[in-house]
Amino acid sequence: MLVLLGFAMIAVFMVLIMTKKLTPVLALIIVPTVFGLFAGAGLGIGDMVLDSMKSMTSTAALLMFAIIYFGLMIDVGLFDPLVKFILRKLGNDPAKVVLGTAILAAAVSLDGDGSTTFILTTAAMLPVYLRLKMSPVVLTCVAGLANGTMNILPWGGPTARAATALKIDVNDVFVPMIPSLIAGLAIVFVFAWLLGLQERNRLRAAAPEIWATPSAAEPFSPEAFDGGTASVTAGTGSAGSPAPGTGSPAVGGPGAGSSLALLERTESLVDDRDTAMADTALDPNRTTLRPKLIWFNLGLTVAVMAMLIADLVPLPFVFMVGSAIALIVNFPNVKEQGAQLIAHAPSIVAVVSMVMAAAVLTGVLTGTGMVEAMSAWLVQIIPSSMGPFMAVITGVLSIPMTFFMSNDAFYFGVLPVLSETAGHYGISAAEMARASITGQPFHLQSPLVPAILLLVSLAKVDLGDHHKKVLWRTAVVSLVMLGVGMLTGAIGIG
Repeated sequence: MLVLLGFAMIAVFMVLIMTKKLTPVLALIIVPTVFGLFAGAGLGIGDMVLDSMKSMTSTAALLMFAIIYFGLMIDVGLFDPLVKFILRKLGNDPAKVVLGTAILAAAVSLDGDGSTTFILTTAAMLPVYLRLKMSPVVLTCVAGLANGTMNILPWGGPTARAATALKIDVNDVFVPMIPSLIAGLAIVFVFAWLLGLQERNRLRAAAPEIWATPSAAEPFSPEAFDGGTASVTAGTGSAGSPAPGTGSPAVGGPGAGSSLALLERTESLVDDRDTAMADTALDPNRTTLRPKLIWFNLGLTVAVMAMLIADLVPLPFVFMVGSAIALIVNFPNVKEQGAQLIAHAPSIVAVVSMVMAAAVLTGVLTGTGMVEAMSAWLVQIIPSSMGPFMAVITGVLSIPMTFFMSNDAFYFGVLPVLSETAGHYGISAAEMARASITGQPFHLQSPLVPAILLLVSLAKVDLGDHHKKVLWRTAVVSLVMLGVGMLTGAIGIG
């Protein structure tokens, strides 16, 4: 009964948020509550949830003050020069921007912390997406893909857990998986390029007068308008759909390739650029800009990032102090400080409420014994004839199981049982550990992972929209990593 209720609860939750019948917050509260009562939790369900919520408070504080801090930095214009620099390097071509997002997220993921990766990637790239009217869902998809793939690094957490649970050296787990990691990143970059091409085609179809090429004989090259610095954009919705009525002049057409015509179009685009960004987060005339304090704000941000990487003090406290200093220096007036906090309140409420609501799901799963029952059932249904394929089976199971339960529950509760069974068929513990980490790209998209909640909140993306675009792609990456591991012999068959 617990097994059926557990899988049914997860299925109902996913269907409701992906079909947008309920918001993720409501689904995280209502669905586990109903199924928990059916599971016999009774009045004890409250204690289950509160016990789970206690472990979430530090995460909620981190997300809350991280949103305040980076919201302030965007408001005061710290990232405006970075946006211009990125546009100069990547041009206005959406395909290059999306690929650049994947490369940036993968590089920052080397520190092994998902929250830091998503904070830096979103801060650097979201303004570019908004300026080019690209969908922020593409940003969250690509960042999630890259960070999930890089999560098998030894210092990322899952690899160390697998090695600890099976009492083996972490290098014995990771080093043979390097070819799988490279293959996974290659697939991520392919997905990023294809998503970029889709965005390019969508923008060209939505506003052909803006994205038309200077000559029918020339390839698509929006940066040709002004050397890669001018862009035409307007406000976007939560999914990044272009808003109509930018007032941009029509460009392109036969005979429009002359230098005079190109100059006229460039001047029109540059003149229209600031108007198009009015009333958005990148409004060049916003009253919150603090150009004289840009070096102070940059130094403060570098210091905060250094503290994140050094991990000398708890991360929530780092962002608390950083936010307080940023408010005092940039907005010394008390009324301005209050206005800034109120301005970012919607984002804070959205993400913190989701973290607290996630405690209902994890509390019910753990408190009612659903997690243990589901794990035991999965182990029992594997027939003895499939014993030689236990490593492969473990790799496949790691995709859904690490999505629906914590890494600790999977690696310390499920993996040792599977590994013990595999040992009877000549499959080593190291091979089982390697197979178990291939599901991490999928795991990182789970609503139980605080970092992904931070990502969708910072990008103002609906979690269901993110899942629609990212889940099948992360499943492909995980299966490719598993397949490459088998081809290289890192994951064997008994």
